[in-house]
Amino acid sequence: MKRFRRHGQESQRERIKQELYGFNKTVEHGFPHQPSALGFSPSLQLLAIGTRSGAIKLYGGPGVEFMGLHDENAAVTQVHFLPHQVELVTLLDDNSLHMWTLRAHHGVSELLEIGRFTLTGPPGAPPSVTCVTAVLAHSSGDLLLLGTEGGHVFVVKVPGFRELEERNISLEKVTNSVPEEYGGRRILEHVESLQENPVNQRQVLIGYGRGLMVIWDLDSQSAIKHIPATQQLESVWWTEDGGHVLSSHSDGSYCRWKVAGDDPQSEQEKSEVPYGHFPCKAISKIIQLPTEQGPPFLFLSGGMPRASYGDRHCISVIHSKTHVALDFTSRIIDFFVIRDGPGHTGEPSALVVLVEEELVVIDLQTEGWPVIQTPYLVPLHCSAITCSHHVSAIPLKLWERVLSAGALQNTHYSKKPWPMTGGQNLAPDPPQRDLLLTGHEDGTVRFWDASGVCLYPMYKLSTAGVFLTDSDPNDNLNQGTEGEWPPFRKVGCFDPYSDDPRLGIQKIHLCKYSGYLTVAGTAGQILVLELNDEAAEQTVEATVADLLQGQEGFRWKGHTRLEVREEPVTFPPGFQPFALVQCQPPAVVTALTLHSEWKLVTFGTSHGFGLYDYQQKNNVLVRCTLNPSDQLAMEGPLSRVKSIKKSLRQSFRRIRRSRVSLRKHHVNNAAKLQQANARLEAELAEMELAPVQRKIEPRSPDDSFTGLVRTLYFADTFLSDSSHNTPSLWAGTNGGSVFAYQLRLPPVECRGEDPVTAHPAKEIQLMHRAPVVGILVLDGHGSPLPEPLEVAHDLARSPDMQGSHSLLVISEEQFKVFTLPKVSAKMKLKLTAIDGSRVRRVGVAWFGSNRTDDYGESGLTVLTNQGDLHVVSLPGVKLQVQYPCIRREDVSGIASCVFTKHGQGFYLISPSEFERFSLSARCVVEPRSLVEVPSQTPSATLPRALPDGASVERRNSTRDGVAVLQEIQKSLEVDQTTFLENGTSALARGKVLSNGD
Repeated sequence: MKRFRRHGQESQRERIKQELYGFNKTVEHGFPHQPSALGFSPSLQLLAIGTRSGAIKLYGGPGVEFMGLHDENAAVTQVHFLPHQVELVTLLDDNSLHMWTLRAHHGVSELLEIGRFTLTGPPGAPPSVTCVTAVLAHSSGDLLLLGTEGGHVFVVKVPGFRELEERNISLEKVTNSVPEEYGGRRILEHVESLQENPVNQRQVLIGYGRGLMVIWDLDSQSAIKHIPATQQLESVWWTEDGGHVLSSHSDGSYCRWKVAGDDPQSEQEKSEVPYGHFPCKAISKIIQLPTEQGPPFLFLSGGMPRASYGDRHCISVIHSKTHVALDFTSRIIDFFVIRDGPGHTGEPSALVVLVEEELVVIDLQTEGWPVIQTPYLVPLHCSAITCSHHVSAIPLKLWERVLSAGALQNTHYSKKPWPMTGGQNLAPDPPQRDLLLTGHEDGTVRFWDASGVCLYPMYKLSTAGVFLTDSDPNDNLNQGTEGEWPPFRKVGCFDPYSDDPRLGIQKIHLCKYSGYLTVAGTAGQILVLELNDEAAEQTVEATVADLLQGQEGFRWKGHTRLEVREEPVTFPPGFQPFALVQCQPPAVVTALTLHSEWKLVTFGTSHGFGLYDYQQKNNVLVRCTLNPSDQLAMEGPLSRVKSIKKSLRQSFRRIRRSRVSLRKHHVNNAAKLQQANARLEAELAEMELAPVQRKIEPRSPDDSFTGLVRTLYFADTFLSDSSHNTPSLWAGTNGGSVFAYQLRLPPVECRGEDPVTAHPAKEIQLMHRAPVVGILVLDGHGSPLPEPLEVAHDLARSPDMQGSHSLLVISEEQFKVFTLPKVSAKMKLKLTAIDGSRVRRVGVAWFGSNRTDDYGESGLTVLTNQGDLHVVSLPGVKLQVQYPCIRREDVSGIASCVFTKHGQGFYLISPSEFERFSLSARCVVEPRSLVEVPSQTPSATLPRALPDGASVERRNSTRDGVAVLQEIQKSLEVDQTTFLENGTSALARGKVLSNGD
């Protein structure tokens, strides 16, 4: 009977778990790491970015995002949308071509790979014959022209990837048509560019590496015109009227050729080297677009004087008398221009540039050509990210004040809306306002709107102004000097260089109710800031906290402290510093907590911890936790090389101790094995089998950094007796120690005059000396204590102060619950002894049911050094669910993880990208987008000789999305064996990687 009852309880608990928990990686925020290719569909208004890791990402209007991943571990080198369709083709550096489509499924679009293809040459042919160097997606929507390293052009029918051998353009055909006077028919080299005649789809321009360009007629299969350039060819552009061709070359020149008329030989009308008479770098891409009135826009990538500015990454924009060299801080990948009007054939409106570290969009219709702020693809790593802090459910008033302060910082941006508007964002409005704060190496803190799919920049706080650094605030790097040539203009916000590494932000804590913020840095500086809607001029005075407390025999070998400006500093509207604590020695701040109701901030380093009263601006408590034998803690973060030998010695000693202990353990176990087995058999029917536990060797008190403070916690609880609650401060160290202090706060009316005092109350030493990574007090109902001011704002119920409180100490190895105030062990959950993993990150979250609003549970969200996520129940500390999330080798990703209060989290998958995940079945933020087939299609005046299936029906302007999908499906059924290995179905091997699946 007991067994049946237990089985029913377990089944009910499993149902509850399904309602509460569920793991999903939902969306990637930030800028793609190592982008390698760029594509754009004017009809879909979608941008595509390919990366070196084989990812393909599509972006439309804000919130419209899709992601796919190639099976091959190869870089994406080119991306091409099929004109007026929802398909695109990618070329990888392993020479494979892949077809992707946006297919509707349950009301949302999914990015699906539907085919792959690799050119195969004749038997015995060298690889260069089929190595693709140029791709042209023909406007018919049915053909791909593939230029190769061997100089051939292959014609392939899509979407089935069927090679049309009779339509191929061989190098021999082209060579035989070249006039004798062109260098004796010298080697043409690879196909550098393929361009379609804008006014005659039957004609295609083939540009060869040596410079020769040939206009080829697809109907007659013959060359109708030759353009005899002699410089190495880099890029070709056919003007919109079809009358001229522009070519750019490796010597920094570009030429204009007249191709209208019947003369088989084109004439050069113009040749120009834009940047002078000295040797210049290649112009890698050229675009010319007309305007309704006045001269055209000309866009050139590269071409800088080699000796003077060869290291610059520039795109030159020339229009009438305006000439600007846009100077980027990283290498240019590609660019395109967005145009206004029906069919997107009107005035150029925006220049979109993909560089290695960011996406920059220039407004071409506003005077001065300002930058348009990006709603996504923001370079999170404009300065390297050093820490993160998430705050859920921001009150509207604070939200609006932060937005207002941020708007004052963005006056240099264009007022034009984001020019890419493709797709429909079907994701529901976020239920609350969430902030993600990132600390950076240059001393800035950036505020991001993390409520929805787009991680949108709201406000940037800089702490550098408080200190004396090598930077000059009067430097203006955005504008070149007047009359400078080339006319450089700095654009983009990526700036990886920090004026002083000591400025780096290491810890952040924001109180969303009071508007107080505290940030701590690499050189032991702790700033307390308050949100102010007006600019203010003030002096920030430093209070020194001597964490060594006069201990002798220690000498700090690390960096010096930052010097504080003595003169008043003008701070703009936003968060303004009014108090500063400087730790001595100036070591990295490792823990930081703010209690805005008590007006206290506590901080810790590798030497100890302190408590600061920011209302009276004085230290309340300073405690040294340094182990007398720990000289490594005095070396600082920049002088650790000397400790390698010591660390290795300690590791080997620990291994030897473990081996000796294990041998003794095995001998004892062998003697008791039979007795233990008999006892287990008797108990199995009545009790649950406990997991096998490994023996954990205690850590030596002489290990390095045992005094490093890992966590700090404020609580109003019972310390001295069970009838009087009192404010308290708790600190946990790397050596497994927990220190508790009882705080005495003066009455509110005397708070500004009477001092706050702190008195030692409790001290706990964990048996295995495992680092303490979290401390939590649970009230009489077993619920975590609310945040400061949360009850006062009626956003949480008052904690139960009638029943006994519990103390939960979370170490790297286990979760242990103690009673208060006696501090006796109550229960524990072992982690390291069970699976060998160690806790790296922990947070408290509320998990609501996805079926009813009336039920939910509190739990601990835990990330281990194995990259696994756990949810541990409260107050029972039982393991609920476990999911693999991060590769165990990704140490930086594990270290960067931050949890939210509602079961979500973020971690860095690259220096520039956050992966967002959810452990909650209810709170999931993911893209839900729909992209429909464009209603406008190519003109019906297509080449009559276009082969095999280039039918008018496929291009009929009245076709709908269902017809397109049915046609693709039919094509796949016919042609699947020609483009899939081993005859495997394209749909079977396709991948749905959009919307977080």
